Amino acid sequence: MAVTSEPAAHKTALLLTGGGARAAYQVGVLKAIASQYPRTSPLPFQIICGTSAGAINGAGLACYASCFHLGVKKIESVWRNFHTSHVYYSDYPRLLRQLIRSIYSAFQADYANKKPVSLLDNKPLKQLLTRILDLQRIDRNIMRGYLSSFSVTASCYNSGDSISFFQSDSANEWRRAKRCGQKTLLGIHHLLASAAIPLIFPSVRIHQQYYGDGSVNQLAPLSAPIHLGADKILIIGVDDPRPTEQHNRLLHHPDVATVAGHLLDTVFTDTLNSDLERLNRINKTAEVLQQHNIATELKPIQSLLINPSQNFSQLASEYFLCLPMAIRTLLRLTGIRQHSDSSLVSYLLFEQKYTRRLVELGYQDGMNQLPHIMQFLAAPSPFAPQENAVKKTTHAEVIKK
Repeated sequence: MAVTSEPAAHKTALLLTGGGARAAYQVGVLKAIASQYPRTSPLPFQIICGTSAGAINGAGLACYASCFHLGVKKIESVWRNFHTSHVYYSDYPRLLRQLIRSIYSAFQADYANKKPVSLLDNKPLKQLLTRILDLQRIDRNIMRGYLSSFSVTASCYNSGDSISFFQSDSANEWRRAKRCGQKTLLGIHHLLASAAIPLIFPSVRIHQQYYGDGSVNQLAPLSAPIHLGADKILIIGVDDPRPTEQHNRLLHHPDVATVAGHLLDTVFTDTLNSDLERLNRINKTAEVLQQHNIATELKPIQSLLINPSQNFSQLASEYFLCLPMAIRTLLRLTGIRQHSDSSLVSYLLFEQKYTRRLVELGYQDGMNQLPHIMQFLAAPSPFAPQENAVKKTTHAEVIKK
């Protein structure tokens, strides 16, 4: 049964986290949600906030905010036909050239005009985004009322702050400890900066400052949607299910591959879980104050977190041989093989067999949890807790005058 889209009294935000190739999962969940809306329905989210690859997905939706189905169809088409060569150079000559250039840059003097240091060259991603995204549509959609705000978060290497670049109809800039929001006209360079995984992809220069992946130093992932005016936040994450105790046991010291994967997992997922717990505690404080009729400036924020039901690292190992030979060789030099205990491959495997599997997984998880999701989007008040992969919490925001 389709759900008609009606003007909302409160603003609902969509938060898309980072995760490289894992972000294909988000498209599947969005496809399941779109199936419940009419073909010509606008986006059911007034605010879109994205980080890293999630920012690129968010940009695709923001460009087609007037038609939810079309926006999901556009980004799904890209993910279903992905190849590694669409994101970074993966042939031996250019891969070797990039490694030599990065090594040479390390020996240059500080005053020299250095090239950005990275393991991979992501020029193909810039070409792809320029070809498929017309970011001028975002401003038009905001002016026409199809969208209220869109933000892209990146990490500033100069200051160490988390910067949320945003376009909005009414939101103001903000500054808090180690994070701030800057109102600007978003471009492809903001998306590239947000998706520049440290050491893997090159940093991006924006206004005399250098930026990398938005998940780095992002101590409060929920900050952007809250400051942009969200009352409800739907979060589509890419965090693996918790491993069993047996899988947690290491028989030897972790190798380079395991450590690298662990670091990426920490960057992309741990801060979100911490932020959810912190805001949940604040919300409980607000509830106690309200019960005792004590005046408070705390504003309740509802949230719904959707995470995958299957382990991405295990899925990636099934498609390891789909990677180009040059990339497999590079990974093997760091100790990563098909069945290595590392999640690094799951972030870099931009091949259509793998990304299609993630889209299908996201669609299945979305359909399984669809009653909870649709109730969350429609209900003005909290509802019963979820089970398994979906976590529902109610948070609060301290509104500072």
